[in-house]
Amino acid sequence: MGLRFETRGSDSPWIDTVWTCTSEQVTEMTSVAGVSWGLVFWEREGTAYAAVTGPETAAGTAPVPEGATFVGVEFAVGTSLRGLPVTALVDGGVELPDVTRRTFPLAGDRWESPGPDDVEALVARLVRAGAVVRDPLVGEVRRGHPVELSPRSVERRFRVATGLTQGAVRRIERARAAAALLAAGTPIADVVFELDYFDAPHLAVALRRFIGRTAVQLREGVGGAIALDLDQRVTS
Repeated sequence: MGLRFETRGSDSPWIDTVWTCTSEQVTEMTSVAGVSWGLVFWEREGTAYAAVTGPETAAGTAPVPEGATFVGVEFAVGTSLRGLPVTALVDGGVELPDVTRRTFPLAGDRWESPGPDDVEALVARLVRAGAVVRDPLVGEVRRGHPVELSPRSVERRFRVATGLTQGAVRRIERARAAAALLAAGTPIADVVFELDYFDAPHLAVALRRFIGRTAVQLREGVGGAIALDLDQRVTS
């Protein structure tokens, strides 16, 4: 028994990942740093809930309602919700009111709550309605394309669009990549080399800060429930 957390990619350019989770005899989990804002829907004992979540700049702990099932979507970096800046969501979020098992309110309208296979359709409707928007500069910068703005202007606009600096996004994404490699059994020295960490102690600091785990815990699959798909059931 524990926390079953699974993610999948998406063909939608507006979506980073879609995730599902089921909690069994777990009351607390490690939340990991992440660079995306998202929507999460969950149901427990016949009652439905929904929330807008923000980027997380560090690992922490979060309560888990036992016996709940979750569906979530993490949006692509550079997207945002109309009327709710990503900067206001960093290290937090907003629980939505008046949620039913069929619909939820967002951006001045009501939408049909999605199942795991309906997320792309929901996001497409949100985009068409102008509820979810994007700053194309962020994508250009992340692909390494030149832009006709000063570095300072680029950094300011990047932070407005994402809630994070470019450096913070790189550090968080690198730590998450390291966690996945370690959980897959990759030796620490190889992870340090592949992801260009200065040395193993620098990797260890990044893992503690952004993942809330040591390299050994990740390789052995121990340390409690964690909100990260390591392709295994993590028990508490």
